[in-house]
Amino acid sequence: MVTVQAETAGPFLEICVDDVAGLDAAVAGGADRIELCSALGSGGLTPSRGFMSVAANAPIPVNALIRPRAGGFTYCEVEIALMQADIAAAREAGLAGVVIGATTADGALDAVVIRRLMDAAQGLDLTLHRAIDVVTDMNAALDLAIELGFSRVLTSGGARHAEEGIETLARLAGHSAGRISIMPGGGVRPQNAARLLALPGIRELHASCSEARVSEPRLAELGFSTETTRRTDADTVRALKARMLDGSA
Repeated sequence: MVTVQAETAGPFLEICVDDVAGLDAAVAGGADRIELCSALGSGGLTPSRGFMSVAANAPIPVNALIRPRAGGFTYCEVEIALMQADIAAAREAGLAGVVIGATTADGALDAVVIRRLMDAAQGLDLTLHRAIDVVTDMNAALDLAIELGFSRVLTSGGARHAEEGIETLARLAGHSAGRISIMPGGGVRPQNAARLLALPGIRELHASCSEARVSEPRLAELGFSTETTRRTDADTVRALKARMLDGSA
């Protein structure tokens, strides 16, 4: 039986981060939970064991994204074993939960693989990641997520950004009927938080709250960095959380 972490009734903000500075900024800005990743520029990949260990000391819950590579969500046996080992690492580090998902070649959630990952994650908080955004029948996928016992589903409503998928998000929230949390993610900013939280049943938002920064020219020249990078910004986190609280008043 999965242990679902206790959360406040008010709006709940999850910030995804891929480095220690981002972790610190998210906490300082008032995030309620962290999704721990690497390579956010590729949509987020599994963080290192060392990063998991550091993040376990954060004063808020931390869930590790379990995604072994960029691209789709159909996995071979070696990749499944890798994800099981990464889930074990998250547990050993003392993290609150994991963020998982897998799809079949014909565009459905892969219940067999997901159950194997859930078996490895017994007792951890469980989020279904944006694999749901690539399935052909999102309602069926949502029903499966509810049946399996996920705490929440992270989704953009099948669009590039959550604001573009707002009609689908509303439909999913209605279909869930309070049985699972629908957490919009993808392009969530202070400017659109109120619109997303106005959807009946939506109480959690997922964002990076990153701002573009100019890289050191020498590092970009040598290929150690792109010309600009995005970094989690504590003020943006703070502004998003404030908009969420204002909208719930």
